[in-house]
Amino acid sequence: MMTIRPAADRGPTETGWLSSRHTFSFGHYHDPRHMGFRALRVINDDRVIPGAGFPRHGHRDMEIVSYVLDGALEHKDSMGNGAVVRPGEVQLMSAGTGVLHSEYNHSDAEPVHFLQIWIQPERTGLSPRYEQRAFPRAERLNRFRLVASRDGRDGSVTIRQDADLHVAVVERDRTAVHRPAAGRHVWLHVARGLVTVNGVALREGDGAAFTDGDEGPVEIAVTGTSDAEVLLFDLA
Repeated sequence: MMTIRPAADRGPTETGWLSSRHTFSFGHYHDPRHMGFRALRVINDDRVIPGAGFPRHGHRDMEIVSYVLDGALEHKDSMGNGAVVRPGEVQLMSAGTGVLHSEYNHSDAEPVHFLQIWIQPERTGLSPRYEQRAFPRAERLNRFRLVASRDGRDGSVTIRQDADLHVAVVERDRTAVHRPAAGRHVWLHVARGLVTVNGVALREGDGAAFTDGDEGPVEIAVTGTSDAEVLLFDLA
């Protein structure tokens, strides 16, 4: 059975510089009905004004993925990494035994819109590490491109959990299909656009859960006039 998580039901955070929507409980937003899905713990849909961002702070024992939709995100951390993440790139920070980092809007003129994703690692006490890779639009167009996986296959970044993250950009009148193996669980997040998922209409910010592979293939079709972008988590 497919279970829908409507965008409008997500928890909000509004400050002078940040507008965020939380698919699962996070920070001051707590809902015991929405504490995560399998190993997927956080999907935060963040918009940050020019020149602002998250000052240096710490994390541990979490796989943190950032996916930029618009603008550019500037990263610095206590491992010595400094980078700018742009649309089509995936940033992975395995916090492990502990890391400090900051994430700022790289631009003084344009906002940045990105997804912050947390996945619980398969075990605690691992060494911190960082990866960042670009996935050209052509590789994500009308197909699900693997961008993060446990074994780093197909050029994906490596996360320490039995979880695959796929991304697709789907054009009008085209489809993208994912076929989970039996017993797998899927969470789909619509990052932008209007789509149908196995015939059910979803819009930007909506989520959908599939359990135990009981829905068979997950098929995305665009219903709006512009491209859609979706993230799909295939989880143990």
